Amino acid sequence: MQETKAAVFLWFDGAAEEAAEFYAATFPDSRVLKVVHAPDGVPGTEAGAVQVVEMTLCGLPYVLLNAGPQVRPNDAYSLQVYTDDQEETDRLWEAITGNGGAEIMCGWCMDRWGYRWQITPRMLMAALSHPDRAASARAQAAMMEMTKIDIARIEAALAG
Repeated sequence: MQETKAAVFLWFDGAAEEAAEFYAATFPDSRVLKVVHAPDGVPGTEAGAVQVVEMTLCGLPYVLLNAGPQVRPNDAYSLQVYTDDQEETDRLWEAITGNGGAEIMCGWCMDRWGYRWQITPRMLMAALSHPDRAASARAQAAMMEMTKIDIARIEAALAG
């Protein structure tokens, strides 16, 4: 693992390497760094099975663990990925939802392993913090009606 003080740790039920490869192929500044295989004698794990995958995901250090079905992902964790335009928003959204994932709402979706993602155009964040409170409220109201964020609709709501 990189020389860092912390890493995000995700629990998988046997698909850590598959998920890491998908994330690395999908998101910018992402790559698999190391795959650690279980040695002999690990209870409940076949020797040689993938146990841990270390990776960089959107520039952040992650550790993915194959630990079994005891803990499932939930809404308490999500990764917000900022996009620069509609094309990037559409590409990432489709990669997650079109690969066994699901749409949620307001730019949130879930990958096929159950982890939540927020595919968030930078323009949306600017609209939600716009100094004109009425414009910001219109942008938020428009967002609340969406699953995937439509930048043109947010811009139109912002303009009034």
